[in-house]
Amino acid sequence: MSEPVRLAKRVAELARCSRIAAEQYIKCGWVRVDGRVVEIPHLLVTDEAVSIDADALLEAVEPATLLLHKPAGFDTISGANPATALVAPETHWTEDPSGVRLLERHFQRLTPLVPLDRDASGLMVLTQDGRIWRRLTEDQDLIEQEFVVEVSGEIAPYGLRKLNHGLHYNGRALPPCKVSWQNEVRLRFALKGVQGGQLRDMCKQVGLDVVAIRRLRIGKVSLAKMPVGQWRYLPVGDRF
Repeated sequence: MSEPVRLAKRVAELARCSRIAAEQYIKCGWVRVDGRVVEIPHLLVTDEAVSIDADALLEAVEPATLLLHKPAGFDTISGANPATALVAPETHWTEDPSGVRLLERHFQRLTPLVPLDRDASGLMVLTQDGRIWRRLTEDQDLIEQEFVVEVSGEIAPYGLRKLNHGLHYNGRALPPCKVSWQNEVRLRFALKGVQGGQLRDMCKQVGLDVVAIRRLRIGKVSLAKMPVGQWRYLPVGDRF
């Protein structure tokens, strides 16, 4: 049996490259040990079969941002039933158009952003990227979010006008927003700085009961046709 060596050293010998380049190949998921992708440069190997993908590229290891279609009943930021538990390789949307290669490291140190009520479904963001974190934290009140809200009951006179401007929540006047009927039982909301429970309370103030809430969009990023419980990558270069 050979003496154990770090995987990065073995890859450097195989690829005839520097140790730094070898570590990049490994971190980007281009290296297999006995047929299994390994992303750990310091892994010790002996007589295992080590191979490098023929299409391997020396590329930067970019932090990932994942977009999840959260089902109702799961918590976004904190709670006993975290939606982060739904994010795994097997729930990756097969029609993900991002072109980002799935790596195990993308499921580590993910931070959920932009709160969404537990009883609501729709677009949820989880990221490793400090730039995305700053954008969605520091500028959260400046980014428009879009929701579709299914309701029951009879809307009060001038209720739609009041939903657009004229209501209060938590003792403060709400700024103008855009609310319109999508069909007979669904309202579409586009608003900034939305707070937990706000949409349900707004509907109640005009005589409507909320049946379901789904977030369709955060800034420029939309849910699209992604199925409930699945996730996709935010393509590199896309912004909220």
